Amino acid sequence: MLDMLKSVFSNLSKKPVTRMYPFEERKPFDINRGHLENNIDECIFCGMCQRVCPSNCIKVDRKTSVWEYNPFECVLCGVCVEKCPKKCLKLDVHYRSCTDKKYNIHLEKHDDSEKAGA
Repeated sequence: MLDMLKSVFSNLSKKPVTRMYPFEERKPFDINRGHLENNIDECIFCGMCQRVCPSNCIKVDRKTSVWEYNPFECVLCGVCVEKCPKKCLKLDVHYRSCTDKKYNIHLEKHDDSEKAGA
């Protein structure tokens, strides 16, 4: 009983261990895997990310230069990032915001030479 009272009184004088969540934001760890990002300007649409993805959440169409990604099926393993020959994929440390709707991330690469020739 005496040990418990000693613990109670010592904890009364200490600061709380937890964060005041909405007011204090948690800083992400350096090795945190938040979400996948693609620098579409560097992408060559080789399809390597699609072939190595264990959850099959990446679709690449080389003919139309379209890269599509389903963030709700992705397990954030990082295999696509490691295998990308142009290193245009990266796992960002920030999480995506909560939502009640599923969506795909659809990126298209537009040829700048068409704009210059027009």
